[in-house]
Amino acid sequence: EMEEVALLGSYGEAEGPSSRKGQEEEEAGMRRAQVRVTGMTCSACTGAVEAALSARRGVRSAAVSLLQNRAHVVFDPALAKEEDIVEAIEDAGFEAEILPDSAVSQPKSQKALSGQFRIGGMTCAACVNSVEGILKKLPGVNRAVVALATSLGEVEYDPTAISKDEIVQAIEDAGFEAALVQSSEQDKALLGLIGLHTERDVNLLYDILRKTEGLRQFDVNSVRAEVEITFDPEVVGLRSVVDIIDMESSGRLKAHVQNPYVRSSSNDAQEASKMLHLLRSSLFLSIPVFFMRMVCPHISFINSFLLMHCGPFRIGDLLKWMLVSVVQFVVGKRFYVAAYRALRHGSTNMDVLVVLGTTATYVYSVCALLYGAFTGFHPPMYFETSAMIITFVLLGKYLEVLAKGRTSDAIKKLVELVPATAILLLKYKDGKYAGEKEIDALLIQPGDVLKVLPGSKIPADGIVTWGTSHVDESMVTGESASICKEVSSSVIGGTMNLNGILHIQAAKVGSGTVLSQIISLVETAQMSKAPIQKFADYV
Repeated sequence: EMEEVALLGSYGEAEGPSSRKGQEEEEAGMRRAQVRVTGMTCSACTGAVEAALSARRGVRSAAVSLLQNRAHVVFDPALAKEEDIVEAIEDAGFEAEILPDSAVSQPKSQKALSGQFRIGGMTCAACVNSVEGILKKLPGVNRAVVALATSLGEVEYDPTAISKDEIVQAIEDAGFEAALVQSSEQDKALLGLIGLHTERDVNLLYDILRKTEGLRQFDVNSVRAEVEITFDPEVVGLRSVVDIIDMESSGRLKAHVQNPYVRSSSNDAQEASKMLHLLRSSLFLSIPVFFMRMVCPHISFINSFLLMHCGPFRIGDLLKWMLVSVVQFVVGKRFYVAAYRALRHGSTNMDVLVVLGTTATYVYSVCALLYGAFTGFHPPMYFETSAMIITFVLLGKYLEVLAKGRTSDAIKKLVELVPATAILLLKYKDGKYAGEKEIDALLIQPGDVLKVLPGSKIPADGIVTWGTSHVDESMVTGESASICKEVSSSVIGGTMNLNGILHIQAAKVGSGTVLSQIISLVETAQMSKAPIQKFADYV
């Protein structure tokens, strides 16, 4: 326990002033957004993205990480929207995608929540005063207002000090009925869907989501078979949303939480595959051009064929022109698109340099070809230079994509420490155990009782409620000797249970776990820049 406290304390200290500043921004109504940025190749690109974001009205601050291909933006929702942030990055010549908030990847600030409770049994002003007095005495409650006419009470409370269930229990103990209606808290999640094939399935999903209480908004992507939901975690849990979709569709639709890190890895793999395809195409077309220029003149019969005329043009020149045109404008199209976006907004990047160099070489060579065809005097042409420049740049970009993947391996390995599934112990209302159910580890909720088998990983931070075992915590503490765990002992998610069955009650899940805070700390370290690095980027 002491080690866990020290770890969390050092994490808070590591954030230091920036963390306090972030909290002040959020209190002032600021919002944070994580954006995946594709197409950055160097520090000049990160500078261009940061400049584009900072120039956008309503954006308070922006930090861009080349290693993570990610931008962290703090903005005023009254002046700017997430779509404006995406547009600003795309206008700078890059592709952008807002990453959905997730319990796995987005640490939440522990700010005060405002909850609305329906209170039954009140008949007069004395009842109202009684309920208000009870609520205001509760630890963690900052403000409480009760209305007799609507039978509603609004309570501002600190979720770290008191839960909504404890507030409901306090009202019921005073002799009234109580239930949470809604809270100011909201969370986002991206759900993958199995069985979403036809328009009928999409309509069924819309009907289910509209009827679900606590679901504030949703966006269905039928092409990717995904739905992004914004929900009130104080009213409905993510696991409940998944179960509702399964039950209401009679098993036709199966929902599962998309892990943002797994999705990011998939996007990196797709980008690497796309870059490899472009590189192969460029090599396939550029190597013949290179050979025609450097090797074929030394092979007499091939050189004789290439010097033969087809109309006013030599066959070799025509072949080089056709091959290089494909490399220049088909394979190299991505450079032109990115350069246009950058120049349109008065900025320059590596793509502008590539386009300037290769286009100048290509246009000169075409002019030399036409001049030679109509005058008989053949100036030197440099088609192979244009093609090989594009090929070498694509090779560099492919190697860079692979290198970026390796630099983020540390985070991926940390994420892989958490098991994919967990065994949930089901209870009857009287508290007796009714059975077991295997669930996605991302759907674990605080208070869940989980069964951990020998040789399996602990899925969440919590307290042992039954059993005795030894746990290997070396992944967190570095201590190679196993630690004995018994009833009331704390356990850390991602650590290995060695030789006994344990029942644990989940206390911290998602961003609240030690492992998630380690991941967040690593990401923060990758996002930060030393002053000398900023100066080097400027130079």
